[in-house]
Amino acid sequence: MAHPSQMGFQDAASPVMEELLHFHDHALMIVFLISAFILYIIVIMISAGLTDKLVLDSQEIEVIWTVLPAITLVLIALPSLRILYLMDEINNPLLTIKAVGHQWYWSYEYTDYEDLAFDSYMIPTSDLTPGQFRLLEADHRMVVPVEAPIRMLISADDVLHSWAVPSMGIKMDAVPGRLNQLTFIASRPGVFFGQCSEICGANHSFMPIVIEAVPLAHFENWSFRMLEDA
Repeated sequence: MAHPSQMGFQDAASPVMEELLHFHDHALMIVFLISAFILYIIVIMISAGLTDKLVLDSQEIEVIWTVLPAITLVLIALPSLRILYLMDEINNPLLTIKAVGHQWYWSYEYTDYEDLAFDSYMIPTSDLTPGQFRLLEADHRMVVPVEAPIRMLISADDVLHSWAVPSMGIKMDAVPGRLNQLTFIASRPGVFFGQCSEICGANHSFMPIVIEAVPLAHFENWSFRMLEDA
């Protein structure tokens, strides 16, 4: 989860988020270089006197300011396209989970299990126990195994919602009457928080998303207990 006064992104909890962080640093370095170069040009123009006020054009300068931006765009576009294709890649998911947004909670259905489905509501502030986070904790977490490709099917029952978990680098709109899909891999065990990222009504800020990544054996035990309770 995010920390107070945090300036950067959350720590990556999936391979896609690691790639996004690397791309962010890559693009930011290019932005710093361009900003420093422009600042240098401004300082030179202000501090130095113009030596030739009759120059109307310069082929060399025009070539430079055409070629350099083109190279810069290529350096940014190629890594960006690579990550876009990685985010859309879905190869033999171990588990498929359907998440449906409602006003104002999420429901989850493990489509590989016949009766494994539940609703996930935010825990009210008055019911929080020590160590739990306000507006982020849910009464039922979405439990997934670590280091396994998970396919999410995202939809909504009433209005537009958005299923987003920043530390996983995933965000997908939940549209009524439509199924959107995404995939992610939890690279380490832990609890990862997200929230609806589409303004969906009065209680928009009260429908958190909680993913709990556990080892495969623990996931199997959890699913067995959930099926027994059902």
